[in-house]
Amino acid sequence: MSVTAIGGADFDLSRAQASVFGALLHARSRFGGSREILVDGDERKLTYDEIVRASFALGNALRNGTRKGDAVGVLLPTGAGAVIAFFALQAYGRVPAMLNFTAGARSLLSACRTAKVKRIVTARRFIELGKLEGLIAELGAEMEIILLEDVRENLSLFDKAAGAIGPFAPWLVRAHPSPEDTGVILFTSGTEGDPKGVVLSHLNLLANVEQVRAHIVLTQDDIVFNPLPTFHCFGLTVGALMPLFLGLRAIMHPTPLHARTIVERVRDAKATILLATDTFMSQYARAGDQGDLNSVRLAVCGAERVRDETRQLVRRKYNIEILEGYGVTEAAPVIAANQVGANRPGTVGRLMAGMRYRLEPVEGIANGGKLIVQGPNVMRGYLRPDAPGEVIPLHDGWHDTGDIVSVDEDGYIAIRGRIRRFAKIGGEMVSLAVVENCASSLWPDDQHAAAAIPDGRKGEQIILFTTHQQASRDDLLGWAKNHGVTELSVPRRIIPVSAIPVLGTGKTDYGHVQKLAAALIIEVASHGGPAEETATALEMRDTLTPQASESGGAEGSSGSQSP
Repeated sequence: MSVTAIGGADFDLSRAQASVFGALLHARSRFGGSREILVDGDERKLTYDEIVRASFALGNALRNGTRKGDAVGVLLPTGAGAVIAFFALQAYGRVPAMLNFTAGARSLLSACRTAKVKRIVTARRFIELGKLEGLIAELGAEMEIILLEDVRENLSLFDKAAGAIGPFAPWLVRAHPSPEDTGVILFTSGTEGDPKGVVLSHLNLLANVEQVRAHIVLTQDDIVFNPLPTFHCFGLTVGALMPLFLGLRAIMHPTPLHARTIVERVRDAKATILLATDTFMSQYARAGDQGDLNSVRLAVCGAERVRDETRQLVRRKYNIEILEGYGVTEAAPVIAANQVGANRPGTVGRLMAGMRYRLEPVEGIANGGKLIVQGPNVMRGYLRPDAPGEVIPLHDGWHDTGDIVSVDEDGYIAIRGRIRRFAKIGGEMVSLAVVENCASSLWPDDQHAAAAIPDGRKGEQIILFTTHQQASRDDLLGWAKNHGVTELSVPRRIIPVSAIPVLGTGKTDYGHVQKLAAALIIEVASHGGPAEETATALEMRDTLTPQASESGGAEGSSGSQSP
């Protein structure tokens, strides 16, 4: 059987000079309208023609009461509903604002106000299964809630006509936005205050798809399995848009948490590319039986660092190669990634084609600096809560990622941590990621998260939360000495917990971790702990503000994230 390579080719930015919906129509023309391209969580299969027809019909109904350029919220799990709603809005020039249904009412209301969202598209079945009635009630007090089931049942003859005519004469029906116009609005996690809107253009999204295509060898026989949320840029661009635009069958799953079910679906679908984070990939590897993931040739992991333990597990049990990369929502999202035949563990690979970078020196950091990037995939700008609907552009198109990296002579990028995830101890900068890596090496079967709090003598001290119930500082100190790790990277205190909090994207919720650290140290003060700890606790209590308590998380999707 012949295999046609569609990736690993030269980067061609001219492919990105279109609208997102135009790219869908082009893919349908190229690969055939009858091609089954998307498989939903219930195994329902959709062709290009069915997606386009549904997008025109639904979009015609959804556009009532809105104008071109208006943002409309999409609150749906990964699947056909989210994909069709996304394209339905695109077809008529409305802007999808992808909402994180795990974020809570306060963050969602703030996000909607920031993007001037007045209506939200969701589904009754999703609300019922997710037990989101309370959330929807709070959102409904300010927003118009549109249920997809109701829209489908009440499609007018005009809506149905649009669905029938649009696929055959799309130029008569669809909007024709410029590539530089806003294509989607995503939101930062809100762990550093109220969420900001990340405004990505059609060009940003299509350029990143083209960059991934040029970076990784893909074939028409590849099948992509995507369990990642579409409110996260990795799940949207790489998990949903890329397969559709490149003619790759995409298997959608509504949540990454169903480890055993996901393994079974990957096996039955014979998926060749699995998108995941380190946390979820480790769960899938443990949940599966020998041979369950034999069809997977690439596990593409992002959003957090891939641990050596995870690499060894999937290699030993399934002979799968993990490609780790890095991205931020502000870059649509992929900035760098490893490649087959050029995979260097411990790094996130090399920069995407068409991108430039510079490193800004950071006090206390040797052989590295803060990464600042520019490229066709880098966002138009932010929407901020204090200026709703107003796009605040980047200075000269450069985006400050807030991540500390080092770059070797071959161009491989190693992430050393977010600038906010370093502790200053006795005048030296200590990466909290290194602290977690040490704990992962000693206790590989558990999860760990480090936080920094004020220290009256040394500036800051480090607390480690771990699910290893017998964790001992002495054991970790001994491991550090035996492996040449400075004692500064050994936490002052280790706290066993039942679970490490995670975001809906699978990343550690460092905002919550920081709150745990603050609560712990305040509790020490209230119970009259040792004088030194009590002083630190009182200092923490006095300096902690609502804004500070939200700190510690990544802005956007920063971290190790891959295409």
